[in-house]
Amino acid sequence: MAVLQGQGGSGDDGVQAGEPGGPGGLSRQLANRHIQLIAIGGAIGTGLFMGSGKTISLAGPSVILVYMIIGFFLFFVMRAMGELLLSNSGYKSFADFAGDLLGPWAGFFTGWTYWFCWVVTGIADVVAIAGYVAFWWPDLPLWIPALVCIAVLLVLNLPTVRAFGETEFWFALIKIIAIGALIVTGLVMILTGFTGDSGTPASLANLWNDGGFFPTGPMGFVAGFQIAVFAFVGIELVGTTAAETKDPERTLPRAVNSIPVRILLFYVGALVVICAVTPWRQVSADESPFVAMFTLAGLGIAASVVNFVVLTSATSSANSGIYSTSRMVFGLAGEGNAPAVFGKLSPRRVPANALRFSCAFLLIGVVLLYAGQSIVEAFTVVTTISSLCFMFVWTMILASYLVYRKRRPHLHAASTFKMPGGIPMVWAVLAFFVFIVWALTQESDTLQALLVTPIWFVVLAIAYLFVRRSPHHAALRKQHQEKVLAEMTALR
Repeated sequence: MAVLQGQGGSGDDGVQAGEPGGPGGLSRQLANRHIQLIAIGGAIGTGLFMGSGKTISLAGPSVILVYMIIGFFLFFVMRAMGELLLSNSGYKSFADFAGDLLGPWAGFFTGWTYWFCWVVTGIADVVAIAGYVAFWWPDLPLWIPALVCIAVLLVLNLPTVRAFGETEFWFALIKIIAIGALIVTGLVMILTGFTGDSGTPASLANLWNDGGFFPTGPMGFVAGFQIAVFAFVGIELVGTTAAETKDPERTLPRAVNSIPVRILLFYVGALVVICAVTPWRQVSADESPFVAMFTLAGLGIAASVVNFVVLTSATSSANSGIYSTSRMVFGLAGEGNAPAVFGKLSPRRVPANALRFSCAFLLIGVVLLYAGQSIVEAFTVVTTISSLCFMFVWTMILASYLVYRKRRPHLHAASTFKMPGGIPMVWAVLAFFVFIVWALTQESDTLQALLVTPIWFVVLAIAYLFVRRSPHHAALRKQHQEKVLAEMTALR
C-alpha cells in the first residue's frame, strides 16, 4: 500500500522502492500453478463437504441452482477485481485500490474488515481442526492439535511465500481428488442403477420425482442461500496474491476466468451426483453427504477418508487466513493504518511481524478449547458475521469499480481484461447482495448475527477517528482530494 503515495492512476506512475517485486518489497515467488490451485482452494470451501447436507435438506435439489446463482454473481466481483488490480502495477490487493479510488477511509475499512473476516474464520477453523483430529484420537485434549496446527502453519509461512504456495497447492489438490472421486463414484452408481437400503435406485430422476425441483417451496429455496454463501468466502483470495505473483498480467486473468468452470464441476457436479444417488429427503443435515455416498458405495473407510479431506480443507482455510491477514496488515502499516512494526519484511521478504500478529489471534480458538467451552451453538452466528463482512469487502470492490469507470475511463478503454457487463452488471450484483441480506433476516440465528455485525464497524469508525488525526493521514487525504480534482478536471 505504501506505493499508493506515488500512484496517479496509471500503471507506470510513481514506482518506488518497496513496490512488489522491487528492492525491499514483497517477493514475486508464486508461480502459475500456485495461483491456479489457490484460486480453486478459495472457491471450494469446507462448507461443500460438511454444509451441503444441510442445504440439501432445506432446499432439496434446487440447492444446485442456489450454488450456480451465487457463483454466477461472484464471478463478476472477481472480474471487477481483476480489471482494477491490473490497471495499476502498484496495487498489491483490493484494499489498495479501494484506498486509492474511494479515499484513505476505504483502505482502512476494507483492509481491517478483511483481516477480521479471516481471523473469525480462522478461529472457527482451528476449533474445527481439533474436532477432526479427535475422530482418530478422542482422548487427546482438543487444545493440543489446535496449538500444533497454528505452530505448523506459522513455521510453513515464515520462510518464503513460495512455502505458502506449495502448501496451498497440495491442500487444494486433495480437495480436487476427493470431489473427483465422488463424481466418478456417483456416475458409476447412476449408470448401473445402484439401489441402496431405501429401495430407491440411483437416477437423475431423483432430482425432480419427489415434489419437483423446488420441493420445499420458495422459502426453502431462499433458506439455501443463507448457508450456501458461506461456502464461497475466500473466493477473492487470489486478489491478495497480486503482489507476490509472477507475471500477474497473464496468471490472474486465467485464475479468475476459470472460476465458472470450477463451480460447475466441483459444486454443481458434486451436488447433482449426490441428489441423484440419494433422494433429497434421505440426506441428513447433520452428516456429510460425501461420507454417506462413499459408504453406500461400499467404501468402509469413507468416514476416515472424508474426515481427512475435511481436515485438510479446514487447515487450508486457516493457512489462507494466516497468509491473507498478514499481507493485509503489512499493507495497512504502509498506509499508516497499523503500527509501523508490521510494515517490516524479514530478510526473505516475508512480513514476519504481521504474520505473528495474525497467528496470535488464532490462539483465541486454543483458549476456547482449553477452557472446555463448546462453540457449536454459536457456529452459525460466527459464520454469518464472517460472511457479512466478506460481502462488505466484495461491495467495496464493486464500489471501487464504479468510481474507476467514472474517473479513469482511459484505463478501462486500455484494459485487456475488462469486466463483462460493465456498470449495469455491478448494480445487478449489488441487488443480489441486498437479496442475500434479506434472506439472512428470515431465520432467528442469522438475524441475530446480522444485528451484531454493525458493532465491528462501529469499533472501526472509532479507531479511524484517531488514525485520521495523524499527519500522515492528513497528507493522504489531501493528496486524494487533489488527485480526484485533477482527474475530474481532465475529463471536462
